[in-house]
Amino acid sequence: MNNEQNPSREEPAGALPAEAPPQPPPAPAPPPSPGVSGRQRLRAGLWPPRVSRAQLIVALLLFVLGLGLAIQVRSNSDNSALRGARQEDLVRILDELDNRTQRLEDEKQRLDDQRTELENSSDQAEEARKQTLEKERQLGILAGTVAAHGPGITLTISDPSGAVEADMLLDTIQELRAAGAEAIEINGVRVVADTYFSGDGGELSVDGREIQAPYEFKVIGKPQDLEPALNIPGGVVQTLEKEQATAEVTRADDIVVDALRPAEQPDYARSSPQ
Repeated sequence: MNNEQNPSREEPAGALPAEAPPQPPPAPAPPPSPGVSGRQRLRAGLWPPRVSRAQLIVALLLFVLGLGLAIQVRSNSDNSALRGARQEDLVRILDELDNRTQRLEDEKQRLDDQRTELENSSDQAEEARKQTLEKERQLGILAGTVAAHGPGITLTISDPSGAVEADMLLDTIQELRAAGAEAIEINGVRVVADTYFSGDGGELSVDGREIQAPYEFKVIGKPQDLEPALNIPGGVVQTLEKEQATAEVTRADDIVVDALRPAEQPDYARSSPQ
């Protein structure tokens, strides 16, 4: 076979490689689009910015470094100003600082005093309000305008023969008050300072309200004082027994006196300044 027609034959040793065919020249850049100005092309090249991560880190480090240098320069400028000041200026600056500190301390003390005064005033006002409410409650109990409860006794007077007179019930009230009774109710009628009894045996009235036997007294007070006061020799119990009436006294830890009297405005009496 003819060697000249064999395409796969090898080049002889030491032969130079064949030269590469020449490359065609690069195509010329396309002409700018008509109607696009140079400023628009510049803007299109700058935005959006093409920033790498390394460039961002470097920019951040430069910013921190510049900020630190600015702070240091300012601090050095202030210190230099103080170092270059005269002794009289430094003394004046110190005096101004001391005066300002003293004014702030005085203002703080004034505000503390005001706060303490307000707290004391608030406490005093609250205490006065509590005392006023307590006084009002006590006066309401005595006047019969508020209900009351507490330890006391129940006195039940039975009068089958109708021999109990009005003065006997009044004497009973007086004995109970002398023994320390603080609130009294008889057959649903509140007994107060101006309470009166009227009528004859079997037809008695309290403050104009008719009551029927048995007469039940609800009394608030110390039971150890109230019961003996009724059972003393010649006292209420013995007087009633002479009239064929019976009196039964029962102690209780909690007696409720809830019959009320309307609050009345006096016609002539007025409170006087102390």
